[in-house]
Amino acid sequence: MDWQDEAIVLAARPYGEDALLLYLLTRAHGRHAGVARGGQSRKVRGTYEPGSRLSVAWRARLAEHLGNFTSEPAGGAGAAALLDRPGPLAALASALALAERALPEREPHPAVYDGLMALIDALCEEHWGEATVAWELALLRDLGFGLDLSCCAATGRNDQLAYVSPKSGRAISLLAGEAWHERLLPLPAFLVGGAGGGEVAVYHGLRLTGFFLERDVFGPHHQPLPPARERLFARFAAAAARANATIAEPQ
Repeated sequence: MDWQDEAIVLAARPYGEDALLLYLLTRAHGRHAGVARGGQSRKVRGTYEPGSRLSVAWRARLAEHLGNFTSEPAGGAGAAALLDRPGPLAALASALALAERALPEREPHPAVYDGLMALIDALCEEHWGEATVAWELALLRDLGFGLDLSCCAATGRNDQLAYVSPKSGRAISLLAGEAWHERLLPLPAFLVGGAGGGEVAVYHGLRLTGFFLERDVFGPHHQPLPPARERLFARFAAAAARANATIAEPQ
């Protein structure tokens, strides 16, 4: 059995004396594991940095075997390009951990792969936090748990969308949700084509996607969100708290 594909490194862990156990997200073959012989050597170790892009070939005697990867770099430095940017680096770690933990093994999800490729590029841009939230929404949708943010569940109108129902995953307008706003999840304007963004908006976006990831993707398997995702959320929660404290200070 063998195939060739393009891939993103999700994780690489020591395997024996000189090999690496690679966890890759491939475009046509989904999340896939395999062994990279000699992967721990200094000469090639940088090739397998998390987030790196590879051209890979997988070979095994039987389809159900772990198999071996041979690979070549396909552009992009992965985590190494973000070492001096702790925020985007945390976002990359979170996205890779979500892909590794949430996607079924060997099940193709080309839209998730393409989205992750785009997110890695966006992490070098200004609005990397907003891009991270958008990718998580797309991940939920591809796994069958998409949110309906097209119009208000109560009125059918698509203006002033401000909340999301935690029960239905549907948007609620500002007026319709006023009486129950404490029970609803805030909907950042940037997710529905509105202006705005920044750390507070990204915090609310991560809170929104995190709620549904935890309930619908990880909860049924009695698993928590990956620690890398929790660390990313904590970073934006702290930033939102600082922003709120600044607003509350007497002038």
